[in-house]
Amino acid sequence: MEKPPLPSDEEGTRMGESRSETELLDLGVQGTSGGVASSGDADDRPAWDSKLQYVLAQVGFSVGLGNVWRFPYLCHQNGGGAFMVLYVMLLVVVGVPLFFMELAAGQCIRQGSIGVWKHISPKLAGIGYSSCMVCFFVALYYNVIIAWSLFYMGNSFQYPLPWEQCPINMTTNNTVKECLGSSPTSYFWFRKALDITDSIDESGEFNPIMTGCLLAAWAIVCLAMIKGIKSSAKVMYFSSVFPYVVLFIFLVRGLMLDGAKEGIAYMFYPKIEIWAEVQVWRQAATQVFFALGLGYGSVIAYSSYNPIHNNCHRDALMVSCINFMTSVLASLVVFVVLGFRAKNIVLNCITQNLGLLNDMATHGSNHHWWPWFNMSDPASVTIPDYREWYHHYGSQVGTNITDCDLDEEMSKGVEGTGLAFIAFTEAMAQFPASPFWSTLFFLMLLNLGMSTMFGTMQGILTPLMDNFSLLGRHRTMLTVCSCALGFVIGLLFTQRSGNYFVTMFDDYSATLPLIIVVVFETFAVAWVYGADRFLDDIEIMLKWRPPVLYKYLWKYVCLFAMVGLLAASLLRMVFKRPTYTAWNHTTASETTLEYPGWALAMLAMLILAATLPVPVGYFHSWLKNRGMGPEGELAGQEIDRERYTKCNSSDALDSNSQHTPSVEDDGRPRASFLPLGLDHYRLLPQQEDVEEEEEDTM
Repeated sequence: MEKPPLPSDEEGTRMGESRSETELLDLGVQGTSGGVASSGDADDRPAWDSKLQYVLAQVGFSVGLGNVWRFPYLCHQNGGGAFMVLYVMLLVVVGVPLFFMELAAGQCIRQGSIGVWKHISPKLAGIGYSSCMVCFFVALYYNVIIAWSLFYMGNSFQYPLPWEQCPINMTTNNTVKECLGSSPTSYFWFRKALDITDSIDESGEFNPIMTGCLLAAWAIVCLAMIKGIKSSAKVMYFSSVFPYVVLFIFLVRGLMLDGAKEGIAYMFYPKIEIWAEVQVWRQAATQVFFALGLGYGSVIAYSSYNPIHNNCHRDALMVSCINFMTSVLASLVVFVVLGFRAKNIVLNCITQNLGLLNDMATHGSNHHWWPWFNMSDPASVTIPDYREWYHHYGSQVGTNITDCDLDEEMSKGVEGTGLAFIAFTEAMAQFPASPFWSTLFFLMLLNLGMSTMFGTMQGILTPLMDNFSLLGRHRTMLTVCSCALGFVIGLLFTQRSGNYFVTMFDDYSATLPLIIVVVFETFAVAWVYGADRFLDDIEIMLKWRPPVLYKYLWKYVCLFAMVGLLAASLLRMVFKRPTYTAWNHTTASETTLEYPGWALAMLAMLILAATLPVPVGYFHSWLKNRGMGPEGELAGQEIDRERYTKCNSSDALDSNSQHTPSVEDDGRPRASFLPLGLDHYRLLPQQEDVEEEEEDTM
């Protein structure tokens, strides 16, 4: 029996109508011996060397800087253990089903995000382009954070660390006023690292050191991505595993610190009443959304290099669990360090107050409220004893004597970059051998950022190479040009006001567009393509049918949850004008300012540019098929679908006929998959690197 002929792919190659399965099998054998299959770019598609390599890539992408500073901050601000329970609930109900959906779609269709959604429905091809736009916006500012990590890591090879003490003004021979009014770590971050302006309206000149660090960051990304997954996957072995080694080292070291117990208790103490606030639900859902990398297209791109029968359901559960456990591990590290920092601040507060009381004693003061503990030995005074005394007599001792509350100090959360570059650096400065710990910490941040950056760039490059044959033939040039463009646009963030633009891009260029993208993705699979039909494809691909619960989660729970998250985010923007946190060098403190009109226009353009491809793609498809009529339009959609590898073609035939098991699912000679078994990986036959370089220079 002959299979029906395959239509031409996007490179214009066509399978002959008279080719039988025996001939295709011969081609597959020939491909195994080193030849290049000639049936389209699906046959030339590379694959992961091993399952471990693929899992490390997915984990490396999903586990990023947000696990180290965003999740601990949200947990810190929103009820500790109560937020964790809420997060796990939303992860199971919304996160895992959507993550599984993207993994299955990419593995089945074996294309990047553009090809996947064009296969689902040609009218929804714009979803893939929106994913690419969002990935590009994220890559622009994410690499700036990597540049900051490079700067701090370079400054960690000093003893003492440059942010341990306030510098001296050489003119007046006094401590710099801006540092004296804040702290050495804050001063180093805002003045030495960023040299920041007082508002976004003051652009200032370029920061030359940060510009150099940004160039180095993009160079590293370019070199790692220049050969696609063949080069980036090798780097993943180190960049994905090393952060876990550092986190465990920091956890062991942190548990030995004074204050670690108080920090962990603050982390896990549940405040259930926080569940009544809509804002907490919105933040938990957003964190689930970003933690798994939904909507970027990177998850789809990575899974598209998998064997067709890989168990992507198990991968979805495994990667989601690893991601959550990493967030918990990072939170433990953060809270033991914050507990150590807070306890040191409180003990210093007690020492200063006891010094003031001793001064009062030398002047003959001796009242009934005099402390019962030994004021001459501050180390012997415990925090509960001091607080008990202050609770009874604090109102009688005057304003010079202050309360020293550990819980209040722990409640002073530091968000985002401030947690890593201010709070953590302040704590590490008090460690013995502080340069070693600082270098280790920022090397960990560098690896976390790089592994996520590789996935983000893969979400841009893979769809473009899959859908534009010219770009696919010049992969090296595309990678170099993309990184060069990213560096040039990224110069916006190396101005003295660049940190404010990083905040703008982080808060608005990705959040709303990604939510919109995932809403359309879920609608496309559950309602346009059909949840039952999608489960049928997965059943043929995996050889077993996932629980029917996924059908209802995709059609109702996930979709309504994402629409609700989108509505909550839009309402928040409408009723609360967007603001940002600025550094005032005069008062040496942070202030909250509203974005000016031009910044709001820029913000709106970012959101519009990322979401516009969805309606544009729809109307383009509608205009293209308007003259065909209903039957012609339906036929056009089916032909467009057949341009991509379908995961169920041969299995349907196998159930009705006796065929050699070596024949690939869609009649194409993907010989490296099936002979190795269901979960085995191997690079498909490709040209030598020398030939690829010659092709790139054409």
